[in-house]
Amino acid sequence: MAVEVPKEPKVAVFCVGNRLHLDDGIGPAVYDVVMERYQIPENLTMLDVGVMTLDLVNYVDNYDVLIAVDAVENTGEPAGTVVRFKPEDVDRGPGYTMSLHDLKLADLFDAALLIGYEAEGVCLGMQVQNADPVYLTEDLTPPVKAALPLLVETLLAELARYGIVLRER
Repeated sequence: MAVEVPKEPKVAVFCVGNRLHLDDGIGPAVYDVVMERYQIPENLTMLDVGVMTLDLVNYVDNYDVLIAVDAVENTGEPAGTVVRFKPEDVDRGPGYTMSLHDLKLADLFDAALLIGYEAEGVCLGMQVQNADPVYLTEDLTPPVKAALPLLVETLLAELARYGIVLRER
């Protein structure tokens, strides 16, 4: 989807995941690091959205760019590998699975387009080791936890592509 992005875009970052399902909590873990370490400018909104719902469709109309940070499975890469995709590539492509939840980012964009909303979308994910533990567990597996700084840096670089530079507190 080609959407014209203004020079100083309004950007929302959806940190997607369930904190109680080990590596599925990678999105909220990124949210925690960014909110703790960086000053957030006015044109950036960081959101810990838990699992995706259609309630987020209004954000597509309120922002120029939406970035989703989520767990990824079936990439064929080792746990902790960071990936970047467009929503339509991630959610509809064969093999890998972006977002382990019922509503995927592509679904959200499809619903938004039906009511005339448009925004640019980017997905940043990390290959997980275990996003479906037998018991509710609030933590990340060792390879994913070790790679968390790389995912945060990838998000910072993605934001910089849109002219948003986060400064440390």
